[in-house]
Amino acid sequence: MNPMDHISIILVNYNSAELTKMCLKSLQNIRAKDFSYCVIIVDNASQKLLKLPKSLQADHVEVIRSESNLGFSGGNNLGITYAAEHYNPDYICLLNNDTTVEPNFLEHLYNYIKDKKPGCMVTPKIYFAKGFEYHKEAYPKAELGNVIWYAGGSIDWPNLIAFHRGVDEIDRGHLDVTSLTDFCTGCCILISREVLETVGMLDDKLFLYYEDADLSLRAGKKGFQVLYCPDAVIWHHNAGSSGGAGSPLHTYYQTRNRVFIGLKYGSPRVKLTAVSYALRTLMNGNPVERKAVTHALTGKMGKQPYDKI
Repeated sequence: MNPMDHISIILVNYNSAELTKMCLKSLQNIRAKDFSYCVIIVDNASQKLLKLPKSLQADHVEVIRSESNLGFSGGNNLGITYAAEHYNPDYICLLNNDTTVEPNFLEHLYNYIKDKKPGCMVTPKIYFAKGFEYHKEAYPKAELGNVIWYAGGSIDWPNLIAFHRGVDEIDRGHLDVTSLTDFCTGCCILISREVLETVGMLDDKLFLYYEDADLSLRAGKKGFQVLYCPDAVIWHHNAGSSGGAGSPLHTYYQTRNRVFIGLKYGSPRVKLTAVSYALRTLMNGNPVERKAVTHALTGKMGKQPYDKI
């Protein structure tokens, strides 16, 4: 009999203890018939040390601490490295701490990719958490919590935009087909060990945002499948730990890394588009956007001090 596969679930906590506890509470109910799992919470230089109540403590749950803010990429990389050293996992599941999960989400993801060789990465269907929809007033109250945040991803190279399929749409079952996706969202990805061993971890230069697209593109270039599995379902409290969509932090990293990805992976025409977009932004953008494209063009990547953004 083959030994049971192991999945290490990585959560990154940054000044968002209540969200992390909410996520961990939902993880208490997950089903794990054919695999073992652990949860590794990376407390990413939060101002207050993360302390879990006894009701959330368990042998398979660990909290590790970084004394500096490593961002989404670095925080997850620390968790992946810790998992590799202590659990030797067959799969890594990156999961945002501002999510709640359906009990069988991980079983669905695991069952879908466990026999795929040489490995792949897969992401679930993700809804806005109830009341966290962008336009919650526009939906019938009965549909709140049933509005799609992600049902696969596409990259519109001519416009340098990575977007979520189905975003803001009420789920009518119209996106329930398992399919290839241009990128898995870092909100939740189950990644085969072979992928990480071949293409490496998340790119620390990105720090926050687009690191999921970068990892997906690297995996795809190496021949790994990048997949969307609608049978697996979670809910997302959108931008719960980054100040929210439209905040200076969100705007800076989204803008800078968007240009970086275009210049790194785009065709010659796309690279020209990236430069053109950057020049237009320098002329017409707000101060945060201008700083972001300047840094992208000059190679000033990685973490930038928040008070300088």
